[in-house]
Amino acid sequence: MAPNKKLDLTTLENWLWDAACVIRGPVDAPKFKDYILPLIFLKRLSDVFEDELQELGDMAEFVDEDHSLVRFYIPKEARWENIAKKTTGLGEYLFDAVKAVSRQNQQLIGVIDVRDFNATAAGQRILGDEQLRALIQVLSRHRLGIDDVESDILGRAYEYLLRKFAEGQGQSAGEFYTPREVTILMSHVLDPKPGDEIYDPACGSGGLLIKAYLKFRDKYGKAKENGKKVISEDVAPLHFYGQEINPATFAIARMNVFIHDMESEIAIGDTMNHPAFMKDGGLRKFNIVTANPMWNQNFPISTYEHDTYGRFSFGIPPQSSADWGWVQHMFASLKEGGKIGVVLDTGAVSRGSGNQGSNRERDIRKSFVERDLVEAVILLPENLFYNTSAPGIIMVINKAKRAPGEILLINASKLFAKGRPKNYLADEHIEHISGLYLNWRVEEGVSAIISKEEAVRNDYNLSPSRYVSTNGKEEVLPPQEAIVLLQEAEEERSEADRELNEVLVKLGLGVLIGE
Repeated sequence: MAPNKKLDLTTLENWLWDAACVIRGPVDAPKFKDYILPLIFLKRLSDVFEDELQELGDMAEFVDEDHSLVRFYIPKEARWENIAKKTTGLGEYLFDAVKAVSRQNQQLIGVIDVRDFNATAAGQRILGDEQLRALIQVLSRHRLGIDDVESDILGRAYEYLLRKFAEGQGQSAGEFYTPREVTILMSHVLDPKPGDEIYDPACGSGGLLIKAYLKFRDKYGKAKENGKKVISEDVAPLHFYGQEINPATFAIARMNVFIHDMESEIAIGDTMNHPAFMKDGGLRKFNIVTANPMWNQNFPISTYEHDTYGRFSFGIPPQSSADWGWVQHMFASLKEGGKIGVVLDTGAVSRGSGNQGSNRERDIRKSFVERDLVEAVILLPENLFYNTSAPGIIMVINKAKRAPGEILLINASKLFAKGRPKNYLADEHIEHISGLYLNWRVEEGVSAIISKEEAVRNDYNLSPSRYVSTNGKEEVLPPQEAIVLLQEAEEERSEADRELNEVLVKLGLGVLIGE
């Protein structure tokens, strides 16, 4: 076991690879995560619990009688040191251990106890004690306490296992995990205040919510004797809400907020069709709404046309891209004076601008600009995200803009460090980018402030690279964006054909276009 050393990405991935290798054969590769993740859950809980016992000092001996001394209680049989000693009957022992944890911590029912390690197929154990013991030995190499790993270690582990072993099953890791540095940058931009309610309608493993909490704790917390920060009792706490459609990532999000002792409610379900958070007959509203929804998601037009929540008053997005559908859901969930921070495909802020005729995304964007709701757009570097090399943008929508009539555009495309396999934002890049936004600053070659009128003159194109050039080259339409535009054009052509067919039928003409 490696003490007091945070796992870097390479070490994490090698560790997970070794864990997968010991269960090769009995378990199909796409199901590796189903056996490895629950044990990582259990080890994470056990190591964090052990850290709390260390902090209690002499009082730790009373924890088994008085569970209120700790944030959550792990029974003795479920503590990793005891699991690691077990050599026989492991399948049944692990099954009983996770059930014991969920009995003691009701919030973890359906989160940690979903895998039966004693399960059989055709009368034989799927994973025998030998494989389980080897898996436990591999997972024992590293501590997963609060100070040992990144806050969303569970999300990052899931992302790796999904990317490595399950993407062939039609799943994409990037749908569920936002890179660590992007979540940190977003927490700086959102800058939550005491008492804020924060909502993520596509929360994945909960990274954006966790980083917002940690940012708040760093800003408003007070240091204990051991140097760790806790929120002062006189500071109103944050309240977190999230919804996630994927059961595995929903479980990770629940586990993450539980470990960090966040006042939270994480719901499972399809946000676009069945939003979970309601109040007084309508959508519940929040001070801050943040998300990294799947980019250019396809929803049928009926999703918008049959909406009963009043979310799409700015216009119906094209079927080829739900980006502005997500933005409108987030806006409908925003309190007066509230702020949205959303990660989207770069094309969301430029598609349709400069084209003749109408364009659904451009027209929705026009409404947001003309109502002076868009505060900032940050163009991120390329190759940060796991499911695409496209750069992405952060768009900030604010009902209480600091500079009415102005929009800050930050071209951060060159502010990154090279990594393998992906680029990343170093701490200095995060400070640089967030500093430009928080201080509302213009910097040659990096940021510009435009008026609402200038955005109108540019046909509501809000792409930072249009206003801030880093290399003197003209904007080139990325292939992925071109595909979305072609799909949208085809959608509009089909709609025009349908309308013309209706006219021809009414005129009594027998030949219908496209039929």
